[in-house]
Order: sequence, then structure tokens, then C-alpha cells
Amino acid sequence: MADSDTPDLPRLLPDAVHRSVKPGTALLRLETTHSREGILDGAWWPRSRDIGAELPSLISALTDHLGPVTRVGLDGSAWDELPTRVMVDGRVVHIDSFPVGDDTVLITRGEQDHFSLMLVPPDTSSDAARAAMARAVRADNVTEAKQILIDTGSDTPPAPT
Repeated sequence: MADSDTPDLPRLLPDAVHRSVKPGTALLRLETTHSREGILDGAWWPRSRDIGAELPSLISALTDHLGPVTRVGLDGSAWDELPTRVMVDGRVVHIDSFPVGDDTVLITRGEQDHFSLMLVPPDTSSDAARAAMARAVRADNVTEAKQILIDTGSDTPPAPT
């Protein structure tokens, strides 16, 4: 029986996707129905805390799937510097600084359509980041981003090698 034949069971990403997850990756779970039951719509693992270097590629990737992104809400304390807007692919995207916590990025498409992405800290180990991102994009996820990061060890930096 195919995954699509069992709508009430959680569908996980294929193993090949888990192996290819690396810093700079955005994993999205985009519902094709009007019901979005999970808390998170995806996850993002930036390479650094330099928002100017990281955000344009995320916005470009999201625009490919969602259409034009108009706003991004971030916790300003989680980034080296936070501008009020960035230019991406010829479009202005406004950046709002909210005390949403270091673990969430809020994406606005149009005026009222919001998507919530878990933010995996850049210094997270590969295994912990993969586990956190896979859990965040599960359709049946009801766990908040902060708890997922704690549960998977993504909230603590990897041990020095």
C-alpha cells in the first residue's frame, strides 16, 4: 500500500532526503488541503547567523514553492545584524523583529497567509539537525519548535572534534 493510500498515518521524508540535509537547507511540509494541522510548516538550518548571507536563498526557495514572500519575522537577538528589508530576486521583502524566540521563523505570503518554520541553530550537529527537521515536517507534529530542538539535542552545540 502506498503512503498516499494511508492519509491518517504520518508520512516521513524518504531516507535519501534525510541524508542530503545540510546547513543552508530548508525543508518544507506544504499542505495541499485547507486544513494545516501541524504546528510547523517546515524547518530551516542556516549556515551562519549572518542574515544577509542566509535569508536570500531561503526566500528564493520559498518563493519557488509558495509564491512571493512579502515579510519574514525573526527574533533579532538570534542574528548578527537584522536589516528592516532585503532585496531578493528583484523584490523587497520586509523583515520584522519579534521576540518569537530563536527557534521560529515566520513567513508571510501576501497579506495574511503565514507559514512557520523551525529554525535549527547553525552550529547544530548534522545528526541532531536531521532528526529535528524530520520531526518538524511531520504532518502530525504538535510539538513546538523549542521542544523539538531540546528533544533532538539541536539546542546544544556539537562537541569539539
